[in-house]
Amino acid sequence: MFGLGVLYLLVWCFNTLVELGICDTVVLLRKYNGGVDMKKMMSAVLSGMICLGIPFSQALAAKPVIGVAEFTNDTNAGWWGRSVGWELSGMVTNEMAATGKFRMVERSKLEPVLREQNLGASGRVRKGTGAKIGKITGAKYLIMGTVTSYEERTSGGSGGISFKGISIGGRKDEAYIAVDLRVVNTTTGEIDYVRTVEAKSGSQGLRVGIHRGGFGGSLGGYKKTPAGRAIRAVIVEITDYLQCVMVDMDGCEDDYAAKEQHRRKSIKSSIKLF
Repeated sequence: MFGLGVLYLLVWCFNTLVELGICDTVVLLRKYNGGVDMKKMMSAVLSGMICLGIPFSQALAAKPVIGVAEFTNDTNAGWWGRSVGWELSGMVTNEMAATGKFRMVERSKLEPVLREQNLGASGRVRKGTGAKIGKITGAKYLIMGTVTSYEERTSGGSGGISFKGISIGGRKDEAYIAVDLRVVNTTTGEIDYVRTVEAKSGSQGLRVGIHRGGFGGSLGGYKKTPAGRAIRAVIVEITDYLQCVMVDMDGCEDDYAAKEQHRRKSIKSSIKLF
């Protein structure tokens, strides 16, 4: 006779296997057959654990556990406000969670620890801090992003954007944004991944696939502007890059390496060295 604790464990295992996508949900449901027979449920769980030959502990490790720190800003972007750093963090968190490839730590659990370590101001993980963050929040990795470049090109028109009493000049036809991205391993304190992610948009918009997050707070007024489109594009690019290098690892890394080489080449060609 199974105890109540074992029942809860089996239900949790069953739901986790389905959530992780380790096995076909239909296969598990057929074995479970909608009943409460413990032998059938145990069979379903064991089948899930051995299908594809993946141990259950390894299956749990398949999804990196990630926290996204408050973004910082090194530009004079007109849309940046006091709360925007956490708004961008939330957008990245939503986008990554929606892929089903990551387990994301909620802001409510992450923010107090980061505030204590003053990471938002320093932009750095001090020695010994990473392990503490990981232990308290459960995050294996901490994403840190800094907006390092933002440019708009204005062309004619007397219109403009007015948001909460702040006017932002004439029509903005194009927008460019760059984010310096760092992914810190909270176990070692080392930076495991680093990249400058860029995005551009124009007044006609930019198709960047499906953006799963939403605009709100201080950024709500920029949703349909070139600035908003550039922000959406860079959020999607950050997510796609991290999914590639941290989860998929199916050769997509070569594409990102080529993008990085092109970016560096473009920078060098635009600078005259004396």
